Amino acid sequence: MVSLAIDSRQAPGQWPSGATSEALLHYERALCAFRAWRGGVDELLARAVRAAPAFVMAHATQAWLLLLSRDPRRVRRAAAPYARAMQLPTGSRRERLHLEAIGAVLADDHRRAQDLLDRVLHDDPHDLLALQVAHSLDYLGGDQDQLLDRVARVLPAWAGSTRPGQHALRAMHAFGLVERGDCAAAEREARAALALHPADARAHHVMAHVFDGTGRAADGLRWMAEHAPVWRTSAVVAAHCTWHMALFHLALGEAAQALALYDEGIPAVRSGELADLIDASALLWRMALRGVDVGARWPALAQAWAAHIDDGYCSFSDVHAMLAFVGARDEGRARRLLRALAAAAGRPTRHGRTTRQLGLPACQALAAFGRGDHTLAITLLAGLTATAHGLGGSHAQRDVLHLTLLQAVERLRRPIARTAGTLFARAAGRDAARSAGATLPLRPAT
Repeated sequence: MVSLAIDSRQAPGQWPSGATSEALLHYERALCAFRAWRGGVDELLARAVRAAPAFVMAHATQAWLLLLSRDPRRVRRAAAPYARAMQLPTGSRRERLHLEAIGAVLADDHRRAQDLLDRVLHDDPHDLLALQVAHSLDYLGGDQDQLLDRVARVLPAWAGSTRPGQHALRAMHAFGLVERGDCAAAEREARAALALHPADARAHHVMAHVFDGTGRAADGLRWMAEHAPVWRTSAVVAAHCTWHMALFHLALGEAAQALALYDEGIPAVRSGELADLIDASALLWRMALRGVDVGARWPALAQAWAAHIDDGYCSFSDVHAMLAFVGARDEGRARRLLRALAAAAGRPTRHGRTTRQLGLPACQALAAFGRGDHTLAITLLAGLTATAHGLGGSHAQRDVLHLTLLQAVERLRRPIARTAGTLFARAAGRDAARSAGATLPLRPAT
């Protein structure tokens, strides 16, 4: 087995620093799983480290897997493998650049980390680990241009190549294309990736975005169901692809089926994982906008989000936490989150900047919407339209803000008929205290 970073047929003296033949085998398998969004990567890397404790890139890759998260608790855990790697002798510029980039992310300097990874890719455009990490940072930071352009820059170096891992390159390219609105090209690239590696879960995920972006909900349902045996076995994307299927059902007016998928396939309350919590909030909110009764799911979800109120790390997460608190009409937690964001907005950090620009006004808008102050919600949400991509995530995920804006406009036009029977009907038509609306989350439910 040969990866893009290592050729285990090389003489031992040419192997990565600290590696052994046994460790390389585990590491190669870990990289293959990572590229295809399959499970088992953590255990394979652990085996590589046990087989060769001085294997620098095995420690570095462990750190990268922890750093590509919205959860600050997980990110902080990356300091341990990074520290171990930093104590070991490095034999290449590539290894040193990877370690320097890891240190930059730990220091909350994502831009520097991306620049360092670009230097790795300039030296070797076949380094898929560097590309995949940089691509993930682009996604987390909402850099739509680099999400596509960074991948496009290395494509010429792969022309005619027989190196393994091309499926990952094409799947990343496909995602960049769909986020830039070129769904036709994205579909071609995703299908090409699947032709190379049918178990590439990232490519299956791109296909869900293609069907969403082209309004083909019925086709999307059929395609995702047909390929479910593959993507449902991916620890990385199984719940999120289930979320996409629920959105397809919702688009077709099949709310009961969407709720069933929420209960069966999005284990947010059980897992507590941020990715699951985000999907759960966005799905329940969309249902509430459509007047779907979600029962007692909101309070349970708000309880699961409570531990993240003071994360102070990711505005995308903050917005989805507010969805849950407003949906549950949990005034106490919504107020706590707004206070935390008001404090974070004054900090000279990455989260401070996104909170000032996006996170705080978005959460204020959602709170205003929840209490029926649709004028304030419209004012705040309309001001975010052009820059919302800075929250990170995908168009499909950020659409929740656009849908809320549309609903707020509609409810101003038809405040009674359009809200009758919905979760937010109790707030419709109330006279909101607009002077306090930027700081007060919601009024007690009646």
